[in-house]
Amino acid sequence: MSGGASGGGEWPLWEVFVRARRGMAHVHVGSLHAPDADLALRNARDVYTRRQEGVSLWVVPSAEVVASTPDVRGSFFEPAADKDYRHPTHYTVPDGVQHL
Repeated sequence: MSGGASGGGEWPLWEVFVRARRGMAHVHVGSLHAPDADLALRNARDVYTRRQEGVSLWVVPSAEVVASTPDVRGSFFEPAADKDYRHPTHYTVPDGVQHL
């Protein structure tokens, strides 16, 4: 690929997310290279929804995605012990409340 916006001759990488239908969450379906957001969106439509698999697309520059790393898994995802108000033990359910 040539003529890229990154100056190195390659187009930037974009992550593609598709929402299958209204009310559902967007799901990561893959990646593609494109020179800008408009072309990334068009290419994502052509590649990932050509059989009408989605109702909405997101394209995000891969360089802008921030993610946790496996080496901090334990400390990052452990619940905070000092926020016990998040547990239902401090709340009483009033009489007559159902389906809670």
